[in-house]
Amino acid sequence: MASHSDTLVVFFGATAGANGGKLGSDEREIILLVWQIVDLHKKKVGKLQRRLVKPDSLELTDQSKEETGLSVDELYKAEPLDKVLQQFQQSVSAELKALGRSSYTLCVDGPLIIRQALHPEASKKNLVLPECFYTFVDVRKEFHKCCPNAGQVQDLTLPYILEYVCIPELPLSEQVMGLKEVRCMVQLCLHILAEPYNHKFSCFEAVKYKLESGACSKTEPVDSETVIRARGLPWQSSDQDIARFFKGLNIAKGGVALCLNAQGRRNGEALVRFINQEHRDLALERHKHHMGSRYIEVYKATGEEFLKIAGGTSNEVSQFLSKENQVIIRMRGLPFTASPQDVLTFLGADSPATDASDGLLFVKYPDGRPTGDAFVLFSCEEYALNALKKHKQILGKRYIELFRSTAAEVQQVLNRYMSTPLISTLPSSSMVPMPVLATPPYLATGSTRDCVRLRGLPYTAAIEDILEFMGEYTIDIKPHGVHMVLNQQGRPSGDAFIQMRSADRAFMVAQKCHKKMMKDRYVEVFQCSTEEMSFVLMGGTLNRSGLSPPPCKLPCLAPPAYAAFPSPAMLSEAALYQPPLLATPRTPQPPLSPHPTLAYYPPQHHPAQLYMNMNMNYTAYYPSPPVSPSTMSYFASPPGSVALAAQQPHAQGHVASPMMPQHGALVRMQGLPYNAGVKDILSFFQGYQYSPEDYSSMVQMSQGQTRSLIQPKEWLCL
Repeated sequence: MASHSDTLVVFFGATAGANGGKLGSDEREIILLVWQIVDLHKKKVGKLQRRLVKPDSLELTDQSKEETGLSVDELYKAEPLDKVLQQFQQSVSAELKALGRSSYTLCVDGPLIIRQALHPEASKKNLVLPECFYTFVDVRKEFHKCCPNAGQVQDLTLPYILEYVCIPELPLSEQVMGLKEVRCMVQLCLHILAEPYNHKFSCFEAVKYKLESGACSKTEPVDSETVIRARGLPWQSSDQDIARFFKGLNIAKGGVALCLNAQGRRNGEALVRFINQEHRDLALERHKHHMGSRYIEVYKATGEEFLKIAGGTSNEVSQFLSKENQVIIRMRGLPFTASPQDVLTFLGADSPATDASDGLLFVKYPDGRPTGDAFVLFSCEEYALNALKKHKQILGKRYIELFRSTAAEVQQVLNRYMSTPLISTLPSSSMVPMPVLATPPYLATGSTRDCVRLRGLPYTAAIEDILEFMGEYTIDIKPHGVHMVLNQQGRPSGDAFIQMRSADRAFMVAQKCHKKMMKDRYVEVFQCSTEEMSFVLMGGTLNRSGLSPPPCKLPCLAPPAYAAFPSPAMLSEAALYQPPLLATPRTPQPPLSPHPTLAYYPPQHHPAQLYMNMNMNYTAYYPSPPVSPSTMSYFASPPGSVALAAQQPHAQGHVASPMMPQHGALVRMQGLPYNAGVKDILSFFQGYQYSPEDYSSMVQMSQGQTRSLIQPKEWLCL
């Protein structure tokens, strides 16, 4: 068999949009292919071939019409891409046979036609390209080897190269796009084969057939000029989907790292590492290209960002990922008592894990407690697909979720859980615990399961939508018993808690409304208790099988819906404002009266920051103001607003125990609508006791915010 350097097929293509240096950057389809064979041994050339290609969308840009000289009518009569590629193979094979050759290599003017046009389009159309399109030589790089003083490769153009080696231009009659470029490349190839260059083509470039999986160590150097961030990915997309989006470009081994959010779920972003800067720069040209119906944003990233997501130091993970060419599946929601044998039995004989139990990796907290997550290795795609068919099937009393995963996701999940602080990392005894708010009356903790949790609400869902969703069970909701859950930014988190009049009614709601549709989404409904509600707000998980505690129960200033730990018996003003505990401590004001004073913190000082130096790894959630079916007016409270009550020293120097403000205390409300009046404010506090002579409403404008001060009789509602 002849070597690849004996025969070249000079190849050229044009698209219905941008061509030249921007070829493939606008996702337009190929409309023209031109090729010609060059026998490097005998220095002979074959017949010049030109084929038009019919695109799926018969639209040409003005620039493309001008450059190619083609019209829509001509393309309408042409063959589609798959047919033209068949003609290419048949034509080349016939000519090779006549020359006595059996193999060849493509020769192109720059990699764009192969990497940015042909492979991406074939991938979108599910076409299998012939093997010849996975290896090629770039005539510019071959010329640069002959004449290194001619300039940088990226700055070279075909007209400049021809002028440099004194090859005359073609006559105007032959300057048709495609024909001109191929003839010029053929002349250049023959020229550098002759004296004085006697060049041998050897810079063969390859296109990877598939993504290679592998582990990445945190100590491994990663060049920042090879990493990009892809944003806007479908949440269910896998590393293979991302590799397909970048088809034609070579991704480094284990170079796709799917990013996870604080809850361990994919957030629609990924970091991708390529083999060199050239491929990274070509990837940036695919900014806002489409994956299905979604456009994907592509930006530069750094090696540090990639290592933060994909790097790991665990020997257990390294050993687990040391098996190459394995398909990784993530299992989520496993019972905490599940053993390796239970998981293997669940997967069944049609989807055996690689090396049985050695192909399983259970994710655990640093103290050895299971998290309910596990990763499984499969030796082939068939076994993995069989396993994915068991998505949401039951193991024990829980349904199990199965997803495709990556080596980077394994590292990321393990890093997340293994870095969770344990109780042993609490501050030293010299630090006085922070005070907490007493549980408001409407959230009195208890084990009676008279509440329900709604999960998966549309982010646009309002109280009226929830009440409509509840239907006939609305009458069983306690007064002020609807609690929307907001995230740290004050936006809906997709969760809500509803207090029912009895556990029986809560059970009926969970049975009848579970997975009922609200707008275009189904909503999950679980029965729970007020105590479990507090656990969820601290970062734990709750489903139909019970409660999973939060990964860390550090003493922290609880959101107003619950208390995280018992209040200290005595607390001084100095302890309340300890500088080590606050990101920006506020200077305490001198006491104006013997009554308790309130220290207010703006939203940016949310509870998660109070132990910021302890690497807290949880996400705080905050309940919205309580709402009842009879109270349809609803104004969202500011996210993260916190009030601390501290008993100031009396004149005699005595210090009283901390307590919630009693009669006469003030509540500050931020974020009121600009047109809100006194009646709106009083309606907001409906259901809480205050005397007409005790309240005063003062509305002021300060730094673009509307604020109100009111004196409730019972307790603080923030």
